[in-house]
Amino acid sequence: MARICIYGAGTIGCYLGGRLLAAGSAVIFVGRKHLGAELHRHGLALSEYHGRQWRLPPAGIAFSTNAAAAASAELVLVTVKSAGTATAAAELAPVLPPGAVVLSLQNGLGNAELLRAALRHQTVLAGMVPFNVVRRGPGAFHQGSEGQPHAQAASALAPFLESFAAAGLPLVQHRDMKPVLWAKLLLNLNNAVNALAALPLREELGQRAYRQCLALAQDEALALLARAGIRPARLTPLPARLLPAVLRLPDVLFQRLASKMLAIDPLARSSMADDLAAGRATEVDWLNGEVVRLAERLGQRAPVNARLLSLVRAAEQGEVRPAWAGDTLLAELRAAATEPAGARSAPT
Repeated sequence: MARICIYGAGTIGCYLGGRLLAAGSAVIFVGRKHLGAELHRHGLALSEYHGRQWRLPPAGIAFSTNAAAAASAELVLVTVKSAGTATAAAELAPVLPPGAVVLSLQNGLGNAELLRAALRHQTVLAGMVPFNVVRRGPGAFHQGSEGQPHAQAASALAPFLESFAAAGLPLVQHRDMKPVLWAKLLLNLNNAVNALAALPLREELGQRAYRQCLALAQDEALALLARAGIRPARLTPLPARLLPAVLRLPDVLFQRLASKMLAIDPLARSSMADDLAAGRATEVDWLNGEVVRLAERLGQRAPVNARLLSLVRAAEQGEVRPAWAGDTLLAELRAAATEPAGARSAPT
């Protein structure tokens, strides 16, 4: 089977790599020293929302902290946070063999382009993971929501399709990944709301005020995408343009119509919430920040997403309270939406 490298083994990387390894692929994990020690002590325990489980003993897991471990890889899945993409590209460039395939499975829009600029002798493709993965303990990772990984269609992927299918994670391929990445980003605009709420995703999405916050952010992004001529792909049972209206429904109606959106592990939180809780920098610049940058390119404003961006940045610095009530956050975002251009309010 093809040799696969998980570069930036974290929650997503360990889950994907573990599933591929459990299905018989040769996998090498590259990540931080503390995680390597954890896997060498506990192995990998994987599970998913249908109840299936996989366990991989420590002896069967190849882990390295050195980029040189990717030198024998035919396929590299890059799962580092977006802030680490440039570093990953610089580390991989001198070690990857010509012709290797590199698949970016990261949040945001421009990671594949950044990797491609440095990896000129490799095939670099954009990709996306739609499901949520929860870390349940040392070496334990749980897929808490449905979905299959997506990838930019390319003949270079053909040798690896069987490996993903065998792992129960068949790649959904697209000729144009931009609409797919924007569709995922629209959903990921909830990451900031969830991080500021400091609640599990199911509990946060079960409250109308928080959903209205997300609807404001999505409405703003959708208007900008329409102006830019970008039509988001359909990743959910409903088209993207209808999501804000559904989010605004009363709780009882929302629970009936959007049951799949609430089919999440009860303890799952967004990766941004986990980062804030751990004192790490978040990916807000690559999520809400992307909407703000799109607005700037179009000569427009994105005050709701700009406000969420500033609130998360303040939370990263410990400048604001750790949790926002839904009604309070909604009032903050509505006020931002009506502020005159150039006005900036300080974090509450």
